[in-house]
Amino acid sequence: MKTVLTIAGFDPSSGAGVTADLMVFAAHGLFGVCCITNLTVQSTMGVVSTSPVIPSIVRATLECLSSDLAFEAIKIGMLSDEATVAVAVEFIGELRARGRNIPVILDPVLRSSSGRELLDPAGVVLLRTHLLPLVDWITPNLDELSVLTGQRVVVPADMLPASHLLQRMGGSLNVLATGGHLNPPDDLLLTASGEAHWLRGEHISSTSTHGTGCALSSALLSHLVLGDEPLAAAVAAKEYVTEAIRSAEQIGHGRGPLNHLWPLQHR
Repeated sequence: MKTVLTIAGFDPSSGAGVTADLMVFAAHGLFGVCCITNLTVQSTMGVVSTSPVIPSIVRATLECLSSDLAFEAIKIGMLSDEATVAVAVEFIGELRARGRNIPVILDPVLRSSSGRELLDPAGVVLLRTHLLPLVDWITPNLDELSVLTGQRVVVPADMLPASHLLQRMGGSLNVLATGGHLNPPDDLLLTASGEAHWLRGEHISSTSTHGTGCALSSALLSHLVLGDEPLAAAVAAKEYVTEAIRSAEQIGHGRGPLNHLWPLQHR
């Protein structure tokens, strides 16, 4: 069984963060391990508070895991603050220096759906200038694409020029810009080779939509590890999230979690 790593926050309601990532990995037949960067107090009703894990613990966790396990890929989610971004930059940079050219996907968690800031401004700058050049993929939603590029991104026509700008910031970068709040919810894939593909979506009436970005990036990572090319991996990841929303049962009184394990239930 192939092992993958998620570096992200902890959501006690299991809709997003490492708990969701691990379910997505399991649903794709992968063994997931995690490094928690932030302890959140939240439920389906929203985020109440956040508490960053001290950077030395994040670093020690990454060193401990990497000394024992050979990761096939890494997903980076919530990083909380500048100091934690710096740990991620150092860790991924060291892997690259050792010739470990495994896929690394960055899901830039900047704000909660309720508007709470989840990465401080200095952290955003460091992520943009030092982490982007080290990763292979980034999966921003429209708000995150706007923050990272400084461009106004509100309609589909805004997505391609902003994605090109973001790609230039990161060098050889695949950009999967998600349009989950659009109608229809189409996503845009801009590959490192410069090919642009629109991934058509469908609107599903559901309140079980918490953590769609986490699920998409983790499913994308899974399909890359399983051998899919960029376009096929992105299409499969979008299909996974669509069915995870469609098959989800209502949990909680707010925005509930997706049905992350649906592929196992259909076997």
